[in-house]
Amino acid sequence: MLRCALLVGRRSPSVGPGQSSGPLRGGTCAMPPNARILIVDDHEDTLYALESALAPLGHLLGRATSGDEALKQLLRGNVGLLLLDVHMPGTGGLDVVRYMRRLEQTQHIPVVLLTGFARDRQLGAAAYGLGVADLVTKPVDPWALRTKIRHLYDAHQRRLALEAEVRALRARLEERNPAPAHPALPHPHAHMAPGRPAGAQTGELERDRT
Repeated sequence: MLRCALLVGRRSPSVGPGQSSGPLRGGTCAMPPNARILIVDDHEDTLYALESALAPLGHLLGRATSGDEALKQLLRGNVGLLLLDVHMPGTGGLDVVRYMRRLEQTQHIPVVLLTGFARDRQLGAAAYGLGVADLVTKPVDPWALRTKIRHLYDAHQRRLALEAEVRALRARLEERNPAPAHPALPHPHAHMAPGRPAGAQTGELERDRT
């Protein structure tokens, strides 16, 4: 992994984690205030550089220094997007994504993978095959990264809001137009003459055959 001196360029904002340097170019961020962007890297200085690059979004930022720690935070909830390094000791970035996609709780979370190596077809095929939103090669441009994260997050939030509206609309329609109750099926012996035992007709048929 590359250090922060290489990770961010001259346009990196001089703000600390959680601080804002003013509105972004291209509009303000529409992220809800209660969901975090989780940044995962095994180098402290890289984490700080990424936090500084994303701080102008004005959004809550979380951090993890390993794949296992990232999974724990994901399972606790309240993560709206994952910015994840591919190459880490132990549980790597692709391993984290594979586990996420198996769980309903986390399979919908957008993931952006970071790699300090040149992009290759094998890595790209594995990442996009797991539904990764994008694969970014370090060093990254801070403004480009912010723009990418903002659009990915906003698109995901719009999708979630639309799905919630559809569910609410279906619920209202079901309340107004309840499904008709299916009539009970008649008993197989309901049309037999009263007082005759269930096997009477069967016995008569047997006698007729003889």
